[in-house]
Amino acid sequence: MSSIFTKIIDGEIPARFVWADDQVVAFLDAGPLTDGHTLVVPRKEVDHWMDADDELSARLYTVARIIASAQRLEFGSERVGLMVQGFEVPHLHLHVWPANGPADFNLANANKNPDPKQLDDNAARLRAALVAAGHGEAVPDADE
Repeated sequence: MSSIFTKIIDGEIPARFVWADDQVVAFLDAGPLTDGHTLVVPRKEVDHWMDADDELSARLYTVARIIASAQRLEFGSERVGLMVQGFEVPHLHLHVWPANGPADFNLANANKNPDPKQLDDNAARLRAALVAAGHGEAVPDADE
């Protein structure tokens, strides 16, 4: 059975993509901790992060670092959080989000009902920052 992330990757469920290459995609979290909160997800269904091979693990972390750099610049955060949790969705994914203090790491503070326009704006800002940083080849159009 396909995970919800596979359904998102296959276009069955809409998402706000900011990155897409042959191994990895990234899209905004639908319940963000902060503006720009992004999930970095392998196209291949891997349940646990320890089950990913070295090449895929390296690619995930490389993309997460690229996105983190763009987030810090675009959203003006002091730090960028990174978390591998995997309890809600059995498909490996890295949470990457702008952070300005310890409260930004508290999952209880996630926005359960974000404004869709704000999410669209955050995705557009992040895509533009990634393009400006020289990663345009991996940045999908807003409607993809």
